[in-house]
Amino acid sequence: MKIKYLKTAACCCAFMLSACGSDNGANTRTRTEPDGSLDKCTIRFSWWGGDDRHEATLEAIELWNELHPDITVKAEYGGWDGWTEKINAQISGNTAPDLMQINYDWLINLSPDGEGFYDLNKLHDTLDLSGYDAETLSFGEVNGHLNAVTVSMSGRGLFYNSEVYEEVGASYPRTWEELLALGNTFGSKGLYPLDLDIQSGGTAWYLSVVYIQQTTGRQFITMDGRLGFTADDIKMALDFYKSLEENHVIRNVQTRTDEDGNAALYQSSEFINGNVAGVLEWGSAIGKYESVLDSGVLESGPFLSDGSGNSKGWLIKPSLLYAISSDTEYPDETAAFMDFLLNNAECAEILGTSRGIPASQYAFDHLNQSGMLTGLSYESTVMLDELDTVTISPYMELPRMKEFYNTAIEKVSYSAADTSEAAQEMYDSITAYLETFK
Repeated sequence: MKIKYLKTAACCCAFMLSACGSDNGANTRTRTEPDGSLDKCTIRFSWWGGDDRHEATLEAIELWNELHPDITVKAEYGGWDGWTEKINAQISGNTAPDLMQINYDWLINLSPDGEGFYDLNKLHDTLDLSGYDAETLSFGEVNGHLNAVTVSMSGRGLFYNSEVYEEVGASYPRTWEELLALGNTFGSKGLYPLDLDIQSGGTAWYLSVVYIQQTTGRQFITMDGRLGFTADDIKMALDFYKSLEENHVIRNVQTRTDEDGNAALYQSSEFINGNVAGVLEWGSAIGKYESVLDSGVLESGPFLSDGSGNSKGWLIKPSLLYAISSDTEYPDETAAFMDFLLNNAECAEILGTSRGIPASQYAFDHLNQSGMLTGLSYESTVMLDELDTVTISPYMELPRMKEFYNTAIEKVSYSAADTSEAAQEMYDSITAYLETFK
């Protein structure tokens, strides 16, 4: 079973990315054309993630290097914080790795005309994409060029420390009302049932967006880059966030900063020790939270709905994609390694679900037949597959947009502005920023 999504949304995304490009003159860089042969070389592969992803990927690279001794792959990896800036600097300085794990929104800024990454349509001799349908491929298409291939689809799910919930005598919430009620139960013991990690950019705002989308039926940011929320909708979202703090469901920003500093939530002693007993995280990245707790402690929780059972509004997107540098000197060799990561059965077994449930039908089938489609990432995917989800607009993921979200959250949390003021400021900022892409 894999995450479903609307064909119209996928097609709209491909069109939108094409439309937002600007024709600022022909790209004059000389690019190495594919010749279908594999020559001796060294290529670089970069990615971000947690230790579980790093370890699996390094093992996969080791296998590749054994099978293809003439094509050596060098690994470049790290955590998410600062990774976007690093890749931007490399691309600007013409020092980008040959193969890059990229985020969904990067295509808007790094390849608005489709020329920012290598056109994978040219690499059919060494890159087999027959395991993908047109809908899945459309997420990486820009202006008629296939700039990237989706590795997996994902959405943020709710995951809980089962031992802490059992000790408190609480059940995982199924509705927003039940979530708010947990604050009293956990607060009486000095604990929190959930936390929203602002370090990862927009997590706190994400949950509020889902709540409003479910309530109003409106999409926060449309696929063609328009603000779908009114200023009143944004105020409702900020009111909801504030209610989570006031009801002791989550830590306020000051408390989180005092206790965690700049550490991500999975690195926080508050999470590791169980003082914070829940997290909202991408299914494709939940392994880094699992790895810091005892095996089996972290469990998937229900996707929240309103009191009438309405569970719409939850979001999905390509969790990450692979793209090849437009300046690579080794397009055939890089494409062959990319094919290995996406389709090879032995590699699929090594990588497992460290990047989510594979979008490649070949990797998916192998994991399914091998009985490896288990664990939190798969469980979360199955639950999402049963919902009427909304495909995230790539504009929602832009770093500047996340700054607007976090600014509003921080002002409301610190009482530096009321929710009406913060909402109007966010509305005006987003509207003006999105206009720059028209």
